[in-house]
Amino acid sequence: MRTNDMKRTVAIVLAGGSGSRLSPLTLHRAKPAVHFGGKYRIIDFTLSNCLHSDIRRILVLTQYCSHSMLKHLRDGWSILAPEMNEYITTVPAQMKHGNHWYKGTADAVFQNIDLLRWSDAKYIAVLSGDHIYRMDYAVMLKYHIERGAEATVACTTVAREVASGFGVVGVDASMQINAFDEKPAEPNVMPGSPDQSLVSMGIYIFNKNRLIEMLEADQANFNSTHDFGSDVIPAWLGQGKVMAFMFGEECGRVSQDRYWRDVGTIDSFYAANMDLLEPIPKLNLYQEDWSVRTYNDQHPPCRTGASASGRHEKLDNVIMNGGSLVIGASVKHSILSSYVFIDEEAEVEDCIVFGDVRIGKGVKLRRCIVDKHVTIPDGEVIGFDRVKDSTRFTVSESGITIIPVGYCF
Repeated sequence: MRTNDMKRTVAIVLAGGSGSRLSPLTLHRAKPAVHFGGKYRIIDFTLSNCLHSDIRRILVLTQYCSHSMLKHLRDGWSILAPEMNEYITTVPAQMKHGNHWYKGTADAVFQNIDLLRWSDAKYIAVLSGDHIYRMDYAVMLKYHIERGAEATVACTTVAREVASGFGVVGVDASMQINAFDEKPAEPNVMPGSPDQSLVSMGIYIFNKNRLIEMLEADQANFNSTHDFGSDVIPAWLGQGKVMAFMFGEECGRVSQDRYWRDVGTIDSFYAANMDLLEPIPKLNLYQEDWSVRTYNDQHPPCRTGASASGRHEKLDNVIMNGGSLVIGASVKHSILSSYVFIDEEAEVEDCIVFGDVRIGKGVKLRRCIVDKHVTIPDGEVIGFDRVKDSTRFTVSESGITIIPVGYCF
């Protein structure tokens, strides 16, 4: 049952970033629209969290390369009833307050501040649309209200050596935030844990009226970069009560997998996909009462079988989506989206293959990400010679080769 507090909450999903670190997967789509796990888009996780948390008023702020995501939201997420004051509404950058794109996360919300003023919301949840996780926001809202906070920041722990890529948080014994350092060169560690830092997840709950005041003050500061982590939250610490909510300690209805990944780079995106293939996956996609919703195309079932020449297929730890065919090929530890055809004698290992891809006879792929609408001709070998691959494709720091959308051999 929806509580009155959830009914008076509006979620703002930030989905307009260019995602340059995830290029070339983001050359033709926004980062939240990138395919994940063979079936989903990244934004599906945040939107599913909203539905399961009984947040039914959702504004999705878009900007760069938004067509793919707009189509996905239209096809898969037109499910709420506007006549019941429920909606998932896309809000393109409208340049109401200046002739410029969104300058930062806080500016993106400020540029749509009229939508906040006009709503009857009491609380605003600001969420990132490009993280992979499951979370019951109702638990976080309850925590926010019970502690009398003006702002609450969802936090988790990460290894100190990677904490410089996040906003590092300092708290007192009551979990009130007393320090916030965005992407510091030397991250502070948690007391008693010299190898761990407490970091922001980029998930916030605000009291609406106070948020409006802080955004207006931030806009008046010409030295601000207009970002929540760099500017608004640090400025808030001396002016009001800002609390840290520990992700995973109070889970509500979602299972306690405590999984959260910022998939902002090729290597982190690849690793998060591979996590789904672990013997006991770190992210449980099979919790029946917390499913991840997406758009489901009308496609035929997937099929595996022997080739006409009698060569049998070999499958080992593979996620396959509908419409895919593996005929007389070997596929190991890989994720296949819909309408992937793999011909006989091909060998595919440790790969992520997006939809509408044809992999020809005798092709060998290892540690590759193959984007949509690609036909790999017979006999191609990719992922075994980094120097050679780098002359044609993008290769990540860890050696993942990305074959971009529509690549012609």
